[in-house]
Amino acid sequence: MKKIVALFFALVLTIPTAVVLAKGGFAYIAIKGPGLTGELNVTNPALTQDFFIFADFSKGSIEAPLDPGQGYQVIRVYVDGTDVQPFDQLHYYPYSGYVYYDGIVNGSSEYDRKWYIANDAASAPFRAALSERSRLSWYTFAALAILLTIVFIAYRSKPTIAAAA
Repeated sequence: MKKIVALFFALVLTIPTAVVLAKGGFAYIAIKGPGLTGELNVTNPALTQDFFIFADFSKGSIEAPLDPGQGYQVIRVYVDGTDVQPFDQLHYYPYSGYVYYDGIVNGSSEYDRKWYIANDAASAPFRAALSERSRLSWYTFAALAILLTIVFIAYRSKPTIAAAA
């Protein structure tokens, strides 16, 4: 009887993973962290199609690093019709090469709350997503500066009305 109950719980915990992997990955990842205001949603297939893109959990966990440096919270999300569901959460440290796997949202696995070595394949697309966000911020700032300059020049060059004597 205990084996049946254990098997049942094992199946229940693996169904969300099977559903996500059967659909070809996650719809997007949501990133929060240093240098970001708000949340950055990334749909790059290099970061959403492979469950092990950030770390190969099957290679085993490591001891917690003394100082992993700056990390980013990553929430992997799948969409089923109109239903948006967070699948799992991890903390990715791209500059030191570590991943802390927080775990499956509303579930658990043997990989939860452990440290892993980061997969090198995630570094380039992750950094590209961060730099794209910063470029967009600069474009907005540049457009605002140009607009304010035009308004200032137009205001300074308007004709003045001579006062009647």
